[in-house]
Amino acid sequence: MKQGGLSFFAYCLLLIVYFFPFAVKAQTDIPEKYASTITQGDLKKHLTIVASAEMEGRETATPGQRKAAAYIESQFKQIGLLQAPGLDGYQQSYPLFKDSMIMSNLKIGKKKYHFGKDYIVSPNAAENQVIKSKQIIFVGYGISDKNYDDYAGKDVKGKVVVYFNGEPKQDGKYLLSGTTRNSNWGGFSGANKKAIMAKQKGALAAFSINPGMDSISKTALENAKKTNVYFPRPVTKENEKVIVIGIIPSTAREIFGEAEFNDLLSKAKISAPLNELIHQREVKLNFEYQKEKIPYSSTNVVGYLEGTDKKDEFVFLTGHYDHLGKRDSVIYYGADDDGSGTVSVIEMAQAFAKAKAEGHGPRRSIVFMTVSGEEKGLWGSEYYSDHPLVPLDHTTVDLNTDMVGRIDPGRKVGDSMNYVYVIGDDKLSSDLKPISSGVNSQYTHLELDYKFNDPADPERIYFRSDHYNFARKGVPIIFFFDGIHKDYHRPTDTVDKINFDLMEKRVRFIFLTAWSIANRDKMLKRDIPLVETR
Repeated sequence: MKQGGLSFFAYCLLLIVYFFPFAVKAQTDIPEKYASTITQGDLKKHLTIVASAEMEGRETATPGQRKAAAYIESQFKQIGLLQAPGLDGYQQSYPLFKDSMIMSNLKIGKKKYHFGKDYIVSPNAAENQVIKSKQIIFVGYGISDKNYDDYAGKDVKGKVVVYFNGEPKQDGKYLLSGTTRNSNWGGFSGANKKAIMAKQKGALAAFSINPGMDSISKTALENAKKTNVYFPRPVTKENEKVIVIGIIPSTAREIFGEAEFNDLLSKAKISAPLNELIHQREVKLNFEYQKEKIPYSSTNVVGYLEGTDKKDEFVFLTGHYDHLGKRDSVIYYGADDDGSGTVSVIEMAQAFAKAKAEGHGPRRSIVFMTVSGEEKGLWGSEYYSDHPLVPLDHTTVDLNTDMVGRIDPGRKVGDSMNYVYVIGDDKLSSDLKPISSGVNSQYTHLELDYKFNDPADPERIYFRSDHYNFARKGVPIIFFFDGIHKDYHRPTDTVDKINFDLMEKRVRFIFLTAWSIANRDKMLKRDIPLVETR
């Protein structure tokens, strides 16, 4: 039957041509549709609770931390997330301890020395033991480095070594590897490294001397009687260390003689090299130590969204929910660090769950995990990476969100209200940067700042959040970060300082990056070796 004007076929073809672009646009806008459910209002609602006074700063292994964990778990349940495979509930518990000294005795020659007056020992640096030795030997700063070696030409096997805290300088410059300062031998990590080095050289124990300390302070004594909570790392051949006994200069004078030790002390006070000096005493030493180990625990909060055809592969979205707690009743709220990352994970979980409920669930399973212990030394993520709930070789990525609510006052380029630091996308997988930059170009148009990817970054930001424990196991990561601001690790890191409009945009970008990785055909390549160490 013939009709006037356009044939029926031509009319249908015209309709298809007209409406096809709109159908395509509707299809490509699906990720953006769910990203738009991440809103300033919801982020603020959650953060106002997580960073409230009720949570008391969320310090690991405290009631405040447990309250925060309960809140996050309640949100995961409300969203409809599942318990992760192998987990009974939504919290992965890990062990912690506090130590309390019971007894300590030190005798050198015929003299008995008094704990808290002549020497101290930290319980977390000691195990129950008895040490007997007939020789005490001086080893400078206790350092063995390619540019400087206090142990060269000295046999310390079966002896007790004595060294000063600190590092050597010459002409105002440190002598160790590195141009300004080798942090491996400085601070707490340096003290550990010196104790490990003494063990590797065969020493039985070590005396350490602070050249600027003439007596033991009340605070130091209290800290030596009991420890703060700590994470029990397994002892291996690589990290086994000797017991370190802190002694005051007057104790060392009695070991080496006044004139001899005063010469050493004067050099140590100006960080002079001490590696060529050899001082040894033949004297009997007896040391006994006992402590009580008190168990504690903390948790990671984990929620699980099952994928479709690639459900045995996993995308992780992480942030740490712990902070610094209270100091003398002053609360460290931790709104940005890392309340912002915590509530970002909650909001992204809600967006993905909504997508799944409406028939657009991700191909890969997604694990939403907020960890504790980050501020103490990445404890929770370390425990997870050593006790994973799903296979790490099937974990395609960890996208870690740690501080995304503020701006960096030190950033002097670009638009300070439209950026995010992207860290680690140049490591482990060559797929990461094209994906994240492509997502940003298509949707969010943030300035992606790669400043902290620089290996020479003095802040070593890449190593300072929980993604690192995935990276050290070979899992590709991206760490999203806003920079260091004046309220970092201060009581003034509060909700009223958060830029929620910028935070919303950043979290949508992270969500869309996760969406892209969760739905691509292949897992991310692991084609770049991890060569850096903490």
